[in-house]
Amino acid sequence: MQFELKTISKSGISEALEKAERYRLLNEPSLAESICLDVLHADPGNQQALVMLLLALTDQFGHGAGPAKAREILPRLKGEYEQQYYAGIIWERAAHAQLRKASPNAAFTAYEAFRQAMECYDKAAAIHPPSNDDAVLRWNTCARILMRNPNLRPRPDEAYEPVLGE
Repeated sequence: MQFELKTISKSGISEALEKAERYRLLNEPSLAESICLDVLHADPGNQQALVMLLLALTDQFGHGAGPAKAREILPRLKGEYEQQYYAGIIWERAAHAQLRKASPNAAFTAYEAFRQAMECYDKAAAIHPPSNDDAVLRWNTCARILMRNPNLRPRPDEAYEPVLGE
């Protein structure tokens, strides 16, 4: 079934974004996602809505949503810092989703995702705005998680050695 979605007014964007933030805090990321999509329909370049949408999508990792949709938002963010920082957020939250999965290779995949997040945070920290240490704080969080969990480690190199018959 298809419906024609209604457009919100530009004057209602600020209040809509406040609602989206509340829904995220209430652990209702799909509701926040919907509101952000409505805001972006009315104001396609709204940076606050893009960031909130990205975060709402990452809140859904491990519950049917994956990182690809969130990564599509990155080029729409203005500024290299924002792109690197939020790329790190996507990797970090993907790592946490892997840990919740507890599948056979989840620890290796989570380790790799944490390391990718740390690389993004390093790039963001190198160009951060004054008085904004968010990338350093996130990098330190990832580092502490890896240091406290010895099962999170690089995937072992699996050398293939054929069994030779006699």
